[in-house]
Amino acid sequence: MTRECILMMADDDVDDREFVREAFDRSGFRGEFRYVEDGGALVEYLKRAKEKPRDLDCPMPDLILLDLNMPRVNGYEALKLIKSDDGLRRIPIVVLSTSESESDIQKTYDHGVNSFITKPSGFEDLVEMAGRLKKYWLELVKLPSTPPH
Repeated sequence: MTRECILMMADDDVDDREFVREAFDRSGFRGEFRYVEDGGALVEYLKRAKEKPRDLDCPMPDLILLDLNMPRVNGYEALKLIKSDDGLRRIPIVVLSTSESESDIQKTYDHGVNSFITKPSGFEDLVEMAGRLKKYWLELVKLPSTPPH
């Protein structure tokens, strides 16, 4: 990683956010981990980051981890809003959910998700998953460095 990567997690469960953050730390992630508690807060954050790209308090994330079942604005609605916005659609989004439902998987891919992962139940499995996500999305994949204008 040539610069500090920013990982954004949208999940209303405090324990899940903390476990995922710890798993990324254990996997060697040395970037900045940010979180919001629902899809509405995620969309608001991203719109602010898009409108003020030099705002150090609100940098654009390199990867979004998205839960589906959240209050106010759920993950499906947030995904649809983000992927329909030309200035945000290129940000990779990985759904990280307890769901294994085929309809959830299909619906998220229909809305443009980049990956769908069922949350591992054990911490060591979560660390392994975090390491693989970090390696793939933040080290191997080449993504555009700036959103389209």
